[in-house]
Formats: sequence, structure tokens, C-alpha cells
Amino acid sequence: MPIAINTEKPKTQHYELPTAFFELVLGRNMKYSSCYFSNDSSSLEDAEEAMLALYCQRAKVEDGQSVLDVGCGWGSLSLYIARKYSNCKITGLCNSKTQKAFIDEKCRKRGIQNVEIIVGDISTFEHEGTYDRVLSIEMFEHMKNYGELLKKIGRWMKEDSLLFVHYFCHKTFAYHFEDVNDDDWITRHFFSGGTMPSANLLLYFQEDVTIVDHWLLNGKHYANTSEEWLKRMDKEIVAIKEIMEMTYGKEEAVKWMVYWRTFFIAVAELFGYSNGEEWMVSHFLFKKK
Repeated sequence: MPIAINTEKPKTQHYELPTAFFELVLGRNMKYSSCYFSNDSSSLEDAEEAMLALYCQRAKVEDGQSVLDVGCGWGSLSLYIARKYSNCKITGLCNSKTQKAFIDEKCRKRGIQNVEIIVGDISTFEHEGTYDRVLSIEMFEHMKNYGELLKKIGRWMKEDSLLFVHYFCHKTFAYHFEDVNDDDWITRHFFSGGTMPSANLLLYFQEDVTIVDHWLLNGKHYANTSEEWLKRMDKEIVAIKEIMEMTYGKEEAVKWMVYWRTFFIAVAELFGYSNGEEWMVSHFLFKKK
């Protein structure tokens, strides 16, 4: 298969919805991926920071390095590294002009000058630069051909650089998100062309990179994350209704509000299932082969 399929559809499903919606629902860091709840009293902001810190620890990020953030979203990791490691030079790759505009504005307001954001489709994007660290957070779930993807990323790695990957997964099975039945609404509206990887899937693709370390995080961290997003959506439902009406029109707005609420509930139930031991989060650390 190609590196990715249907790349335009998921972009419109998630990332071209007005940023104002995500600012109301996500935490302060705008982290649209699993957070890490170190204890029961953790706020969403605490959990965002804890996971971002864990990435940097596991990826062995050090001040002064060049860092590539592949699939950088609204810049939660890029901006975190810029804040914590002021001598790092960070390049973020995203597939959305609205996300680039958001991050660029954050950098301007905060006086951050060591972050550059590039808009591109990872499946066709070519780049000459090489980096000390490459990190990718919840982008691999939108991909298909991991061999070709890791070969491409490997070209952006220096001889001694490391690649860190975070994806959500099933403990045993990898499967496609497919729209074949009436009840495949998550595929249809949120993950067209997506993949549910298995916990060890990337270990089968070591032609261009070699595994250094591998960790599993209990799915309850993601369940708690999605519960927090749902709480914030419900708290801001009046403002969100206005955003949905502006985006989809009055007739479609209620339907899309229900879709998003149900999506957050479904994520919370999926990753909370079997005490978080069925669907979970997998972290990988690779070196260049």
C-alpha cells in the first residue's frame, strides 16, 4: 500500500475544524493525543505536561539538539521542547494550514524563535534536512505502509540520532478502520484511511531503523484524557454550538455535536475496557540502522 491513503479526508474531519473548538475542548497545551495521569488528582494540564516530559525523557532530548516533530498537530510537543530546551532547533511538520497559523501565532506571542512549522503531506513530502531527534505522536495511526514510512524518516536521521514514536494500539491485533457497515461511523467521520496498530507492530519494520526500547502505557490514561475532553465540551456547549453552526450550518450542527460527544465517549470506553489492558498506548525508541 502507499504510505497513507485518503489523506485529505481525515484532515477535514479533524484538523480543518475551527481551532476555537479545540481550544475549548483540549488542555492548555492543545495536546490532541493521550495524556499521562500520574495520579487521580491530575488535571488535564498536568497530564499533558507529564506526557510531554515523558516523551523528552524517553527520546533522550537534550538542549542544543535539532528536533523534527512529525505530525506536530497544534504544536504541543514542539512548543514544549522550545520552552524547556531553549537552544534546540525544532522543525514541525503538519498537514494543516490552520495548525501552522496557530503555532506561528503562539511563537510570535511568546517570543519563540527556534520553531519552524512546515505544511506537507507525509506520504509525498520530501525534505533535505537531518536531525538529532525525530519524534512522532499519534500520526502513525493515519498511515499504512510502515516500511516505506520508516525508510523516509530514516533519511532525516543523522547517524547517531534517535526516533521516538507514540501511537495508540490494540494489545495483539492490527486492523484497518474501514467503512463497510452502517455502524462504522468512527471510520466515516473521524478516521477515514486509518489504522489501529498492534502494540508490537513496528517491531516488524526494522529494515531502516533498529529498536532501542519499547514501552506500553495502560489504556486508562487515554480513557481519562477523553473523559476530560468530554467534560470540557459539555461545559462549553453553548459556544461549541455556535462554532458547529458556523462550520456546518444550523441543520447539521446538532448532529456534529452528537458525533463529537459520542466520539469522546467511545474513546473513553474503548481504552478503559478490561482495566486498560486491551487497547493502550505504545512507545518506541529506534536508532538509525
